[in-house]
Amino acid sequence: MAAHETVVHRDPEILGGTPVFAGTRVPVKTLFDYLGSGDGLEVFLDAFPSVSREQAVAALEMAREVIAPDAHPA
Repeated sequence: MAAHETVVHRDPEILGGTPVFAGTRVPVKTLFDYLGSGDGLEVFLDAFPSVSREQAVAALEMAREVIAPDAHPA
């Protein structure tokens, strides 16, 4: 997995400190909004080409580790 700092960045000077994908101004929450509304990862990546597939997958993995640290992939 990519190092956290290459995936998510938080800076009070960027969108008021909202966590964004590193190197972008795309809030990480936007990925979850897309997925929650039924859009797939490809739709998100097409809409936000500044976010790499690796960053998006790493962000999802980070969230899984926080929410369900003992969960194993199916």
